Amino acid sequence: MSAKVIAFVGGTGPEGLGLAARFAVGHEIVIGSRSPERARQAVEKIKTRVPEARAAGVVNEEAVRRGDIVFVTIPFAGHRDTLKALAPAIGAKLVVDVVSPISFGGGKITAIAVPEGSAAEQAQALLPQAQVVAGFHHLDASRLMRVEQPVEGDVLVCADHQTAKETVMALAKEIEGVRALDGGPLANSRYLEEFTVLLLNLNKTYKAHSSLKISGIPAAREG
Repeated sequence: MSAKVIAFVGGTGPEGLGLAARFAVGHEIVIGSRSPERARQAVEKIKTRVPEARAAGVVNEEAVRRGDIVFVTIPFAGHRDTLKALAPAIGAKLVVDVVSPISFGGGKITAIAVPEGSAAEQAQALLPQAQVVAGFHHLDASRLMRVEQPVEGDVLVCADHQTAKETVMALAKEIEGVRALDGGPLANSRYLEEFTVLLLNLNKTYKAHSSLKISGIPAAREG
């Protein structure tokens, strides 16, 4: 894939930071945050892992305006309000929603019901001009930050826009060790998001850093 400007809304959190570090090899990264200072600190963390990274830290709206592709990696609690505010800046851009609606209340990890069906479907409703793609839910953030090592796992990608889906699948394959699989329409994103809850419970039970790997798909039929 030709070099892109990849913006991260909420890129200071573990998942956004890990993905940004991986894509900093070959792409320009713009970390967005409500706090410019936190965004700049996140950029410094990336540069300790990828010294040659072309990266900047700015407020979310500026990050979105700069980006060719926008990753949404914020907690679900701020998902609706953040995207409503950023909708004019996002416009018709390709948006990758990595958000899983999860509650950690009472010491339990559970899924949160979303009226639209999933966080990604909520994003598409809030961003009607954008091409929303769901993906990257099941890659461990700590392993993503170890940029010198491959990341073993599959990325399932769901979208109603085929060209946008193919673009994101190609981007996923740039992470060493990752396979990208076509997960179907955006409506299937609810299963990706809810499966994240199961993975987190497995990690809690076994004190592990698990990921998702699908068997039985021949290489010739992969997306």
